[in-house]
Amino acid sequence: MFRSLGRDAISASRGIALFARSIVGFFSWALGTRAASAHVKWFCAYDAAGQPRGLENVLCRDFELLLGVALLWLFSGCVVERTSLGELVARSLNRFTQGLRLHTEVMIRAVCGFFFISVWAVGGIILTPELKTTSAVVGPLQLAIAAGLLSRRTMPFSAAGIVMLFGLAVRDYGTFHLADYPIFLGLAAYLALTGLQKDLLGVPPLDVVRYATAVTLMWASVEKWAYPEWSFPLLIEHPGITLGFDNEFYMRAAGMVEFTLAFALAWTPLVRRVAAAMLLGMFISACFEFGWLDVIGHSAIIVVLVAILADKRPKEAKYRAPWLAPAGLCAALTVTLFAYYVGHAAIFNTSIL
Repeated sequence: MFRSLGRDAISASRGIALFARSIVGFFSWALGTRAASAHVKWFCAYDAAGQPRGLENVLCRDFELLLGVALLWLFSGCVVERTSLGELVARSLNRFTQGLRLHTEVMIRAVCGFFFISVWAVGGIILTPELKTTSAVVGPLQLAIAAGLLSRRTMPFSAAGIVMLFGLAVRDYGTFHLADYPIFLGLAAYLALTGLQKDLLGVPPLDVVRYATAVTLMWASVEKWAYPEWSFPLLIEHPGITLGFDNEFYMRAAGMVEFTLAFALAWTPLVRRVAAAMLLGMFISACFEFGWLDVIGHSAIIVVLVAILADKRPKEAKYRAPWLAPAGLCAALTVTLFAYYVGHAAIFNTSIL
């Protein structure tokens, strides 16, 4: 009996070791997608109204293989979350992020203030580097938004200012282009709700901006499949980013990693916290690769990811059946692809297939 127990223990330890190596390998692969985390419209030429790759070319064999791997990892993560190992990871994250958790609101206000002062200092942009403007109203409005973040009482006014900037960008660049940035509306909602000490129909302010971040990144990942050629100049300039993969395959993989992690942000507590940690690694490594423009442009999304990573609330104990995660990912992927391609075809008269 003792020999049997010993063999079982050895087998279990080997299985754990193999699982751990797989996690490290996947994490390294995700960190290698830092080119995907650098918003390509900030660095390369693009044509948002141009014909995207047809869905028949996007939904290729490589795409199906990558989706299968993503479903497997997401399902595995949901299974682990319900085990003692998942509880251990959650407790470790709680200890590691305790200081951040206690100062989440101040941290978000400070980084948002840094962001709006930075874009004001750069000048000539509305919210992100490719959204250029000559309006004399934008600069003072950006400073007013930053000033309003100094007090909780004036945060709703800052939120209104962000919505105004978003509206100006929609007017100048169109709804489809601004579909890249719903995170700004999520941040505006967070600031307004936090300042007023209210929820949005029972949804806490941090969850509102978390969902907005998930939608932002899922939408951006489709762009990597629809227009991979936009990123090719970056990959030529930084060849080490591709980890030796073909550029076409790399962009498909980068989009799948980003979409899966973005979807995970809207899932159960530990899954979303681990996804936030991985996305943080990707965005921070991209900042080292692409410099201050990337630091400023992604500072808001980085601070939201830090807040998600540190988030610990009573709902920690609530789980969902693991099989729902792959089903949810497939549904989200279908809806996002449909919305992107049908919306683009309706606005710019392009083909879907």
